[in-house]
Amino acid sequence: MTLKDITPLVLTYNEAPNIARCLERLRWAQSVVVVDSLSTDETQELVQGFVNVKLMERKFDNHTAQWNFGADVVQTPWVLSLDADYILTDEFISELGALSPDDDVDAFFVPFRYCIAGKPLRACLYPPRAALFRKARCRYVADGHTQLLQVPGKSLPMNSPIDHDDRKPLSRWLISQDKYAILEAEKLLSADASKLRMQDKLRLKMILAPVITLLYTLLARRVILDGWRGWYYAFQRMVAEIFLSLRLLEKKLGIR
Repeated sequence: MTLKDITPLVLTYNEAPNIARCLERLRWAQSVVVVDSLSTDETQELVQGFVNVKLMERKFDNHTAQWNFGADVVQTPWVLSLDADYILTDEFISELGALSPDDDVDAFFVPFRYCIAGKPLRACLYPPRAALFRKARCRYVADGHTQLLQVPGKSLPMNSPIDHDDRKPLSRWLISQDKYAILEAEKLLSADASKLRMQDKLRLKMILAPVITLLYTLLARRVILDGWRGWYYAFQRMVAEIFLSLRLLEKKLGIR
């Protein structure tokens, strides 16, 4: 594998605060595919300023269909799937160019550094995800508010992280979290409770999850040492859990 074998794929919708910074770190790629969900801000104008980017428009229905549509457009053997607020580091790009996977390796899991106000925290709750994968063998499937990549073969970890650095306003984040909470509540309530992870069983209790998330983020992940940026992130994670608890309570109380 060389960098010529990899096409970055980015999904956008009103990502003007982020997209130029994301694409600036993708100038190494011969081709970048951006699938835009009919943005109403300057996103498309900013994307068109990068000569190596192919801009596709598709009305949004769900993330799974959007990712699969973009992957189908890619012409190289490997896809690097990115959100518009992902910023590649020099270390990540160097590691990417040095990869030489065996034929039975179908994906690589990438770790993340979470940034607040442009500065990385010492830790986060954001898990590694299969962001680099063989187009011919992998496909996205729905999973609650997000999507999962089906990887039939072997997957390996990458060492260098990608920076998650979202500069959109807090109001936009709050709207997104409520949408995610609706989908996640439906997923949890329809799942086999005996097969749920411990954290998901706690979420179904509704009361415990927000408090435990706040304390775990601050103390176990030690972001309290990041000062007010750490508190901001911990409060975000607690609020996301509160949204989910409220949506679960709605279901329990029969509120429509």
